[in-house]
Amino acid sequence: MVSEEPGGWIHRGDPFATPEADRSPVRRLRGRLAAGITVWTAYGPRGPVGLTVSSTVVADGEPARLLGLVDDESALWDGLTAGRFAVAVLAAADRQVADRFAGLMPAPGGPFREGDWVETGYGPVPVGATWAGCRVDGTRPYGWALLVEATVEVAELGASLPPLVHYRGRYRTLSD
Repeated sequence: MVSEEPGGWIHRGDPFATPEADRSPVRRLRGRLAAGITVWTAYGPRGPVGLTVSSTVVADGEPARLLGLVDDESALWDGLTAGRFAVAVLAAADRQVADRFAGLMPAPGGPFREGDWVETGYGPVPVGATWAGCRVDGTRPYGWALLVEATVEVAELGASLPPLVHYRGRYRTLSD
């Protein structure tokens, strides 16, 4: 439904969204599972690269493991082939970081140009972030992406801030 308001047209929904009848039930199921937003970074052949990733699972153990689904056509993929990467947990205030690394927001000069970053042996991470340094153990095609299996070699805890989550196609924050 569209209504005319002073200054232009206002849409009650996303005018570009796939009509509900045409949406995949599996994709809709996945959308109803809240997922934490992370940024994976690595050092590629031409410098640091990164990607927003919500398909991330961490398994405690000896050694701790991390699994994730990554688009093999992303700039991050070139960096992952070097065998090491960092995963930073994004906080509620990091929506623009998530959008820049997802390619949804302009990033003149690259996504690392904005904000404060710390260089690590795995990839750059936002200053003060909770992050993990990982070693790639293997990759394989898995559904629409590549499954990355990794060993967590370093885990650094930053401030305990409410995480940014993805739920039903939008970024959300947790509230008690």
